[in-house]
Amino acid sequence: MLFFDMNSWTNHKRLNKEIESLKKQKEFLQREIERDKKSLEQINTIEGKEKFGREHYYLKHDNEDIYIIEYDTIR
Repeated sequence: MLFFDMNSWTNHKRLNKEIESLKKQKEFLQREIERDKKSLEQINTIEGKEKFGREHYYLKHDNEDIYIIEYDTIR
């Protein structure tokens, strides 16, 4: 004899979907962690710190000038 309980079947199906969703989220977050680790490795070097300061805070040496070029986004 075989009995089907719709409650357990629907719960099982819902839980399987949730598991798949969580697996995809885990993969995404692992890729983000790897990307962030690489960024941290680059920033922890002297050249990386200088590049970060120049790009984000517009830092410069005394004998340099900074020109900011903005592109027209409306076409």
